[in-house]
Amino acid sequence: MAVEFIGIDPKTDRDHCPAVWADAEAQEVLLQGWKPSPETQVECEASSPANGSVPDSEAIVRIPARMIPMIREACDAVERAQLR
Repeated sequence: MAVEFIGIDPKTDRDHCPAVWADAEAQEVLLQGWKPSPETQVECEASSPANGSVPDSEAIVRIPARMIPMIREACDAVERAQLR
């Protein structure tokens, strides 16, 4: 796996730090974020077209809007790899 670190929340305290990576080889964007509250988890699951709750192998994470440029950069890195 060729994971490229893209960025970390600029307002991080280095203990709670949402982050973004790109894996161009796997064509995936990886996100580290905060866990939602139980209420938000239920709301997300209820509004999803998927059947049932989020499986243990998956997660819902919260990412601050200030990290959108990093997420775009990660998406661009994965997309560029597809064009090679």
